[in-house]
Amino acid sequence: MSAKLYPLKFIPQFKSVIWGGNRLATFKNTEAATDSVGESWELSDVTGHESIVAEGELQGCSLHDLIALYGEKLVGEIPLRRFGTKFPILIKLIDANDDLSVQVHPDDALAAKRHNCMGKTEMWYVIDVRPGAKIYAGMAREITPDQYVKDVADGTFTQDIACHESHPGDVFFIPAGRVHAIGAGNLIAEIQQTSDITYRIYDYNRRDAQGNQRQLHTEEAREAIDYRVSDNYVSSYDHNAAHASLVDCDFFTVNLLKPDGKLDVDMPAGSFLSLTVVGGAATLTADDATIDIRQGETILVPAETKHVALDGNATILTASIPSEK
Repeated sequence: MSAKLYPLKFIPQFKSVIWGGNRLATFKNTEAATDSVGESWELSDVTGHESIVAEGELQGCSLHDLIALYGEKLVGEIPLRRFGTKFPILIKLIDANDDLSVQVHPDDALAAKRHNCMGKTEMWYVIDVRPGAKIYAGMAREITPDQYVKDVADGTFTQDIACHESHPGDVFFIPAGRVHAIGAGNLIAEIQQTSDITYRIYDYNRRDAQGNQRQLHTEEAREAIDYRVSDNYVSSYDHNAAHASLVDCDFFTVNLLKPDGKLDVDMPAGSFLSLTVVGGAATLTADDATIDIRQGETILVPAETKHVALDGNATILTASIPSEK
């Protein structure tokens, strides 16, 4: 007989990258086994990088195996129907000690045609910044694909991208096709589709430890880019509300919770609920299970859970999967 499901914590996967730093281990109050950590993968079903349960009776089990074992009880009817046994979102914490490359991600149609996988729409929640930190997202001016090729060739494409001064609490929605880059000094929580497809357009002519420049994908990006200009690239919401909607798109719904004491949490119909603590600490009650959660942790609440409540003082991102819009 399978063990009874409960709110699941997972072992973080620290990724060493050329632009990484040392803030993530401090933020999570843990140790990183590698230097220059740029990302901590908190909840992942990317092949070869599947999350492993950290504690409890299911300790040591992979997220992917749990979905095969529990199915709808764990992930819910909607994700199972829409995405099968592949967990549909990837949650990361990102420390941009240096500038990340200018890049773009393909949408579902292009990713399926080229890579036989999902596209990559994502959102960012800015946790903390160093003075002068910037976010680059969207086009500052509308250009043609031919102009893009010319600007990349002559090194002026970065002038075509909208630049934003970043502040704690800022939210950026990055649909597939939107050119973007995280500037140095940002500590960010990212929620995205389960995809690791990135087209790197510009990387500041950096070289790795072996003296090699990282691969660029300027031609692949040409077809993926949305060249239109948007009125506003920074999402607006009530920063002081105990509950605020941040993103509601085809691929995920993300809300912000700020419990100051006790707060009941609505379980989404037909979906799991993930909670990523970006500040503070709280006690999470899910039916008859109670666990302490703290800054830097991500918890997966099974879809079969009926009642969820928080007690504490914290800032928490929740994510779930909506029905097709």
